Amino acid sequence: VQLQASGGGLVQAGGSLRLSCTASGRFFRVNAMGWYRQAPGKQRELVATSTSDGRTNYADSVKDRFSISRDNAKTTVSLQMNRLKPEDTAVYYCNGDFTTGWNRNNVYWGQGTQVTVSS
Repeated sequence: VQLQASGGGLVQAGGSLRLSCTASGRFFRVNAMGWYRQAPGKQRELVATSTSDGRTNYADSVKDRFSISRDNAKTTVSLQMNRLKPEDTAVYYCNGDFTTGWNRNNVYWGQGTQVTVSS
């Protein structure tokens, strides 16, 4: 299973970016997918998650600014980031919980994409 993330970049404070992450490979089903981020010198933290039945969860710091969504096939997760702040600067990672066999689930991570917000 591979997760390919895209969409990072440099943006001014107040601007917007959209991240996408697509799963490929051998699996039966994608369950929850999500985005995490890691700023320099800090631990990786949850940004937003989306379950296969549409439930979403957000970190308090991004509520009302970020929106997570899935495509109809549930294999792509996107993160629309609005009103970006310098403190949103981090490497953003997508992950997914995959059913890969009978009674077997595995979590996989994408390679990370840099988001830099200038003040």
